[in-house]
Amino acid sequence: MISETDQPMNSNQADPNRKSTFFTTFCASAVLLAVFMVGCKKDEQTSTPLKPTAEASITTTISNNPVPLNLRTAGNFTILTKTGISTTGTTKIVGDIGASPIASTAITGFGLIMDASNQFSRTPIVTGKVYGAEYTAPTPSKMTTAISDMQTAFTTANGLVTPSPIVAQYAGDLSGKTLKRGLYKWSTGVLITNVGVTLSGGPNDVWIFQIAQNLTVNNNAKITLLGGAQAKNIFWVVSGKATLGTAVNFSGVILSKTLISLNTGAEVKGKLLAQTAVTLIANSVHP
Repeated sequence: MISETDQPMNSNQADPNRKSTFFTTFCASAVLLAVFMVGCKKDEQTSTPLKPTAEASITTTISNNPVPLNLRTAGNFTILTKTGISTTGTTKIVGDIGASPIASTAITGFGLIMDASNQFSRTPIVTGKVYGAEYTAPTPSKMTTAISDMQTAFTTANGLVTPSPIVAQYAGDLSGKTLKRGLYKWSTGVLITNVGVTLSGGPNDVWIFQIAQNLTVNNNAKITLLGGAQAKNIFWVVSGKATLGTAVNFSGVILSKTLISLNTGAEVKGKLLAQTAVTLIANSVHP
């Protein structure tokens, strides 16, 4: 005879020992999971986040990049002067040109043809308009404002101290050198011989050259742009005169306190903004 204690346990009956083992295992697992989660949270709070570090690195990288000069309405002109523009030979200009406060009689060699509005002239060698200070309103006011903006841009550029200027680089002789973006300052003149100079940087990089004396670019010199660098972001701020030799290939905006002179065959990708005159000899000037 089988006693009650020897009878098999019904599948619906709970085994007290099995129940106790399951409960103990469950509790241990829960404790381990809790400890793991607390550890992860602590690591997350104490670790150095990557994103701010990357952002800080970017800020440091771009800190030596000047802000492009704001030319205001002077930037609407390819050539702008106070005392005249002259040309001989076969010159080709793309964009508007003008002079003020001197009259349009100081714009010589262009064969100007007055527009019916009397507000501007045209000429076959300028793809754009030619403005004189004495033309019909609103041209005189337009020219006065543009000249003022040109002078303000020159003064502002010469007063820049941010980012920290790179002073007296290569003693003013840039021949054969490669320059990264930045603000450069010389108390002397700057020379570029026939071997030229290279400006290397991206499309948003800016170069501002503060030159206390003359800018002299010798015959056949070339300003080479690498890495997507753009002429519109290069500013040559010249307190003396700027002279470009024969067959020079030049890039950038020249803001000159005095004369800008181009010799035969010189080509400029940029702008010529002079507080005296611009003289041309069979040149190409375009933005």
